[in-house]
This record gives sequence, C-alpha cells and structure tokens, in this order.
Amino acid sequence: MKQLKKQKLTKITPFRMLVTYYVITVALSAIALSLPFARKPGAEWSVMDAIFTAASAVSVTGLTTVNIVDTFTTPGIFLLMGVLQIGGIGIMSISTFFWLLIGKKVGLRQRKLIRTDQNQINLSGLVALLKQIVYIIFIIELIGAFVLGTYFLRIYPDWQDAYLQGLFASISATTNAGFDITGNSLIPFTHDYFVQFVTMVLIILGAIGFPVWIEVKNFLFHKEENIRFRFTLFTKITTTTYFLLLGVGTIVILLIEFDGYFAGKTWHEALFYSLFQSTSMRSAGLLTLDINQFSPSTVLFLSTLMFIGASPSSVGGGIRTTTFALNILFLFHFARGRSDIKVFKREIHHQDVVKSLVVLMLAVILGGLSIFILTLTEEASLLSIIFEVASAFGTCGASMGITADLSTIGKSLLILLMFIGRIGILSFLLTMSNNEDAPNFHYPKERVIIG
Repeated sequence: MKQLKKQKLTKITPFRMLVTYYVITVALSAIALSLPFARKPGAEWSVMDAIFTAASAVSVTGLTTVNIVDTFTTPGIFLLMGVLQIGGIGIMSISTFFWLLIGKKVGLRQRKLIRTDQNQINLSGLVALLKQIVYIIFIIELIGAFVLGTYFLRIYPDWQDAYLQGLFASISATTNAGFDITGNSLIPFTHDYFVQFVTMVLIILGAIGFPVWIEVKNFLFHKEENIRFRFTLFTKITTTTYFLLLGVGTIVILLIEFDGYFAGKTWHEALFYSLFQSTSMRSAGLLTLDINQFSPSTVLFLSTLMFIGASPSSVGGGIRTTTFALNILFLFHFARGRSDIKVFKREIHHQDVVKSLVVLMLAVILGGLSIFILTLTEEASLLSIIFEVASAFGTCGASMGITADLSTIGKSLLILLMFIGRIGILSFLLTMSNNEDAPNFHYPKERVIIG
C-alpha cells in the first residue's frame, strides 16, 4: 500500500505539486489570520475576507477587502508580514531554507519543485541560489526597515510605531506586496521624496529578479582578474526591458497628465508622481495619489504596465518582462522576414520564443474572459473592471476602490487571477500536463493559409 502511494506521488508533476502547496499555504494563512489574537475586537471579518486576504498576501498582490490597520492587531500585522515573506521568496524556497537550517539534505524532488517555483531551467546550483536569495532579500529588508524606521521617528510618537511602520513598509515594498498600515497607502507621503525614493529602490530590487541580484553580486566581488565577467542573456534582457518600461512609463504618464492631473503642479511634483506610479504600478501597487483622478487613457496605460508585470524569478506577477521583450523582438524580426532572433550577440532559443507567445496568448484570453465575466456579475464601470483584473493578474494590488464591493463570484475570480499571476501562467498551464513520454511518431506535414 505504501509503495502504491509512493508511486502515485511520484507521478504528480512538479507543477501540480507546487500549485497544491500554494493552495495549502493560502488555506493555512486564512486560518491563522482568522485567529482571535490577530484581529481587533469588532473588526468585520468573514470567511471570504480571510481567503481573499490570505490569497492576496501569499501571491504578494495587495488587493484587500478590509482595511489592514483597522482589522489587525500588532501580532496580526507581524503574522501578515510572515505570510508576505513566504509569498515573496517562494513557498518552496523558504521551506527548503528552513529545512537546510536544521541540517536536512535536499532531494531531487525538492530541487525540481524549487526549479518550478523560481522559474529556473537547470537543477544544478539551485540550493546555492536559494540560500543567496533568502540572505539577500532579508538584508535588503532589514536595511530598508532601519532607514525608514529611523526616518519615521520624526513622524510617529514613539520608536515602536516608527520601526513597525518602517519594517512593514520595507517588507511590503521589497516583496512588491502593496499592503500598507498607514490606512491610505503612501498618499500621506505625497510630498516626501525621501520615503518615495527609498520605496522605489526597494520595489525595483524586489521586481527586477533574484538571478539579477546574484549576478550583480558576483560581478562586484569577481576575483579572477584574467577572466572577464559576462552577464547572462537573461540578465541583459530583463534589466534592459525593466528600465525601458520604467522610463517609458514615466514619460507617458507625464505627457498624458501634463494638462490634466499635473496641471498647476510644480515640475518636481509631476516628475515624482509619474516616476513613482511607473515604478509601483508594475507589480507593487503602492500609490501616492488617488488613481481615480487620472484620465481614462492613463488608467488604461497603467493597466498595460500591470499586465506586463515584473521580471521572472522575482516577487512580481504578470506575463513578465522577458515574455514582453521576446514578443516584441519576434514581431520586429518577423516583419523583417527573419525567423531567428538575435540580441546582445546571442540567438534566442526557438522554444523560448514559442513559450513567450503561448504565455501572451493565454494571458490575453484569460484577462479578456475575466473582464467579460465581471461585466456580467458586477455593477462597476468597464474601466475599473479592466484595472482590477490587470492588478490581480499582475499581482499589483492597486484598485479604483471596487474590491470590497465585488460579489462572491467577482472576489473568487480575482483570487484565481492572483494565484495564476504569482505562480506564473506557464506553470499554471503545465499543471494540465502528465509525466508521459511524447509520442515517437509524426504525421505528414501540411501548410495552412494564415492571415
């Protein structure tokens, strides 16, 4: 009997196992956040609120049906920060890290799950990668907490509140979670450029991708003088795309709202509004203004940024920067009559191009279907529904204020979108595959008219 169970377990693909672990984590987090010590007396809290908040925290999205500061006690806030850490670093990564701390070895199956969780290609070096990810993210969060907490001493009445705010803000920004305990996101710091700058740095460090951090660290501490350090193609593509989108996003927001929301504001106010929203709206969801004040054109543009999301192997969601880059490169090369894609003196593997096209196509279908369903079940405007869907899928967490008023169907759909956005649309698609060998035969090929 035990042997039979073991055989059945080994037949479960890593993708299905990973999804199972995430579902279990959401369930346990919902139960933990519902414990009496975690919530303030009299705070409104339902089963759906528990599931939605837990799913949002595990997926580091930030959409919530309740006000965090009015709902949770200080122990509850610390519990929420713990869930954000699990979601940000990755369930398999954080669990394996503690597994290593107690001296246990990591087996092949665990390595496969880590590879799936972190969107890696190879099994080699995963444990070393995992250790570096955990250490680096903890160091960044602690530095951010110290800097922000010390700065907040001038704002909050006692040091406990100041450093609690600093710690939560640091973890929320680094994990791109978008939760806040100010009660009003970062709007209280609209004119505080220091807080905005530190927050943007933390958001970028979390969203640009764990492998990028490690390569930069290896570059800075490269000791072999006679051997030139070479960044991987992944790092070159993802960093170039990330900062291009950040720059283009800033300029587009500035131009659209120049005679709108920014009319009458100083140049530095308009610049920081645009820069912060371009940085945050990719995956973090923290805001320095009321998003409803923007024009419909800006809201749609921000929805596009959220749909693209952050980089692979990061804390963010969406289709990811490399998917967007490969699709743009494919269109450019195809229009020039070339089937191969060359960039940075390297040629992109054909299978990666196919994967990027599949991810984009499925994401568009999923997003379009979700928008259609919500227009049937909700009373909200089409613009706010599009924004909400993009925010959930991109694990961004920004909202035009309709989240709490959604129906059970609407909230359930957003939970699914947050879930898919976190684990990755490709991983979600591959949960339908089996551990079966590909057929060893082919039918005759025939051309089909396209376009």
